[in-house]
Amino acid sequence: MEAGQSFCIPLIGDKAPAFHAVTTKGDIDFPEDYQGQWVILFSHPSDFTPVCTTEFMTLASMINEFKALNTEMIGISADSIYSHIAWLRKIKEMAWKDMKHVNVTFPLIADTNMEIIAKYGMLHPEHSKAQTVRAVFIIDPAGIIRTIMYYPSSTGRNMQELVRVIKSLQKVDAEGIATPANWMPNDDVILPPPGTYEDAAERVEQISENRYCLDWFLSFQQSSHAPIQHS
Repeated sequence: MEAGQSFCIPLIGDKAPAFHAVTTKGDIDFPEDYQGQWVILFSHPSDFTPVCTTEFMTLASMINEFKALNTEMIGISADSIYSHIAWLRKIKEMAWKDMKHVNVTFPLIADTNMEIIAKYGMLHPEHSKAQTVRAVFIIDPAGIIRTIMYYPSSTGRNMQELVRVIKSLQKVDAEGIATPANWMPNDDVILPPPGTYEDAAERVEQISENRYCLDWFLSFQQSSHAPIQHS
């Protein structure tokens, strides 16, 4: 990364920047190697740091839960591949809460020149000029950025929120609905608002066993308990 280089954060709806990377699982090419899958690309400030260690233990213990959602994880920081390997080996020796001897099986990118980090705006110079913030990019099977989250180095992420967002996005894509505040799987969902005056008048009268309307612009449908079809 050159001195004075700016950091441009890609936005929701943008094509995720492509990259080739050296990782703890070998070289990868993104997005080619992940076509047809959802991806959580996330950065952590540094190896061998307390908060990051708890995050990696938690994520690694949830790997099957993410795989069931057709979702792969990719970690990244500016540390070297040797630092990554040593850290992941140390994590496997640890026990915390109900997690013990956790094996991190997803790839961890060694971006020592910060080229990928710069592409994704993961380094915020006013926060730190050497360590990335805790960034999360959720990328869909078409390679489009669907969600972006940023956290400071002191605050560990809620990994169940990542699961919730993935499930929401997949349900939105499958059913053409929206999910309300604090939505959880099997909660009621929001129907798209009507686009014409006539449709608005009709909407308030469309009360049925599984639909209810608070007003013309806010209508709910009881959520189907059928499994989400992965896209």
